[in-house]
Amino acid sequence: MASILVVDDEAGIRELLSEILRDEGYDVQLAEHAAAARAARNAARPDLVLLDIWMPDTDGITLLKEWSAAGQLNMPVVMMSGHGTIDTAVEATRIGAQDFLEKPIALQKLLSAVKRALQKAALPAVRAELSLAAFTRAAPLRDLKKRLDQVAAKSRVLMLKSGMGSLAELCARSLQVPGKAWLDLTHHGQPLALEALEQAAGGMLFAAELATLPRLQQKNLAFALDRLDKYDLRLVAASTQSTAELASAGFDEVLLRRLAEVSLGAPGLAELKDEVPEIAAQILTHLVEAGEVPLRRLSTAALNALRNQKWAGGYAELRNAVRSLALGALEEEIAAEDVTGLLAPQPSAAAQALPLDLPLREAREAFERVYFEHHLQSEGGNMTRLAEKTGLERTHLYRKLKALGIATGRKGEEQ
Repeated sequence: MASILVVDDEAGIRELLSEILRDEGYDVQLAEHAAAARAARNAARPDLVLLDIWMPDTDGITLLKEWSAAGQLNMPVVMMSGHGTIDTAVEATRIGAQDFLEKPIALQKLLSAVKRALQKAALPAVRAELSLAAFTRAAPLRDLKKRLDQVAAKSRVLMLKSGMGSLAELCARSLQVPGKAWLDLTHHGQPLALEALEQAAGGMLFAAELATLPRLQQKNLAFALDRLDKYDLRLVAASTQSTAELASAGFDEVLLRRLAEVSLGAPGLAELKDEVPEIAAQILTHLVEAGEVPLRRLSTAALNALRNQKWAGGYAELRNAVRSLALGALEEEIAAEDVTGLLAPQPSAAAQALPLDLPLREAREAFERVYFEHHLQSEGGNMTRLAEKTGLERTHLYRKLKALGIATGRKGEEQ
């Protein structure tokens, strides 16, 4: 028989509902507030939740939003209230509640609502992406969500300016209408067609880093920008570079001015170091609920190890690391050793073999040889990028490589 979690701050109502449902053969658990409801939902994974709206710590609507944002609303929820309004019922339904019951709840209405909700639970759920709304206990992330909502209320276009470890995708996901399309223009390698915008109507267009967009994708961005109102679209573009830097690098200046009309500074993971453990834990919860990884949890030591990492690749890098840890862990609890084993930099064989007993000049040449061979390989033999990476002028770079006996063959060089 199905399991039901009853969440209500009034002991009398909890006991009454429990008695009725148990008489019908249901397995019933009780929670007196939102904190107990979170713990019970995570531990028992009920088939249905009966959730009171008015509770002293966190109200039911907020908890419903939290579960929805974290991808945890994969069970039906029936809201209950003795002071409900039509607006409240509409909001709860929009967030994802299956039904709404007014107190005092008649026996037949209760059983009918439970039956309907459990029948709907058999249908495949629409997966929600993780958003800032899931982080109700991290003040910097709550404030960021409020700022995003304020800007989005007045503008369809937002340019995010972020430092190292960008949260751009998480920010954009927070403004995406649930169930609507997501179109990442960074990976759209063909000219954007009207059909693509029509299919994405009501959804979100996203560009993770303007500095990486070639001319074609810049044209796609301009094409979409002209048609946001027509197709009820939002556009979030982000960059770790200033508009002046983007312009000097050749980005279309007219397009850049249009994108930068409304901009917002967004902290990166480097500035949110103390929030990294909660972000990582929520990512893991979301992956588990989506069935992408087996049931896993991060130990306190593992969370601290993640906190101390430098996430230059931002939210995407952290998400990939958490996914890799969950898939690779041999135990249900992910340990700090799992984190360091995955993320600790591994010296190359050449670096490990550096001779330390040579005279300084010979040791320096040996190091330089390893250094340039490493970067030449990582840049695919491209001398232009190697010059940028090492900070050397091209002619000086060629002389240096020749002196070190490193053959370039000018493979992959940009002319």
